[in-house]
Amino acid sequence: MLYGKSLKYVFHVIFHPADGFWDLKREKRGSLAAALTFVALTIVTLALEKLDTAFLFNDNRLSKVNVMIDAFTVLLVFGLWCVANWCTTSLMDGKGRMKDIIIAMGYALFPVALIRLPLVLVSYCITAEEGTFYYVFGFIAYAWAAVLVFAGTMMTHEYSFWKNVFTCIITVLGMGILMFIGLLFFNVISEIIVFVTTIYKEIRFR
Repeated sequence: MLYGKSLKYVFHVIFHPADGFWDLKREKRGSLAAALTFVALTIVTLALEKLDTAFLFNDNRLSKVNVMIDAFTVLLVFGLWCVANWCTTSLMDGKGRMKDIIIAMGYALFPVALIRLPLVLVSYCITAEEGTFYYVFGFIAYAWAAVLVFAGTMMTHEYSFWKNVFTCIITVLGMGILMFIGLLFFNVISEIIVFVTTIYKEIRFR
């Protein structure tokens, strides 16, 4: 499918998730490139939110904002969810491939950019008393994305509602396990590097 059309199709997905996610997989109405574009757009949105939101609604210190760390965090969470979901659903008769999961999850993130990016501009046009609307719409963006993640998972793997609930819980637990294994791996690698470096220095100075 053409890149432009796959980008536009996101509006059908977010407003008609049942049909939208089904067609993403069955009718190939979406694309991996478009899904990754929405992930990148989410990263840009969260970065601009921290850097450019009006001071009335911005609790971040610009000197301490690290866009690269924020981008890595989004990619890490997105990647962990996709990998953990693929591992979980592979054991639970899931019908989706890794590519299907990435595409569905990428499209599911779009409400974050759709709502929170304009809020950066809106923050300069409202007063503190009107801040309730700012925070409510900000919450709606994340809630909408969470609902789409749930719907996308259910449609991609052709699960019933309660089986999908259970799968999502296991996926979150799986993300924690993957994080633990990753940290353990890097800890072991760092210990090996320190050991090898120490041995090298001992041999060199003798």
